[in-house]
Amino acid sequence: MTQDNFYSSDSQVFWTCKALLDLRTISHKTEIREVRGWRLGAIIHRLRRHYGWPILVEYRGPQNVAYYSLKAGIDRATLRFPRSARALGNSGAAQ
Repeated sequence: MTQDNFYSSDSQVFWTCKALLDLRTISHKTEIREVRGWRLGAIIHRLRRHYGWPILVEYRGPQNVAYYSLKAGIDRATLRFPRSARALGNSGAAQ
C-alpha cells in the first residue's frame, strides 16, 4: 500500500474526511457500522499530524470511547486532503 492510504482503504479515508466535513461526530463503532473499517484511530492520527486537520477528540463513557469531530468554523479551503479524498476539497460543500 502507498503511504497516501496509510494502511486503510481509500473508501475508509474518504468516508472519514467526508463525515468530518459534514460536521458529524464519529467513533470507531460508527466506522465499523458504516464502512466496515478498523483503522479510524490511524486515519485520524494521520489527518491531524500529516495533513494538519484540527480534529477534536472527546472520550466518553466508562470505556473511554474516542469520538472525533472537526473543530467548528474551519475553512475547508485551508485543509490539505489525502489523495483518496481530494475531490472533497474541490467543492464548497460536502458531497
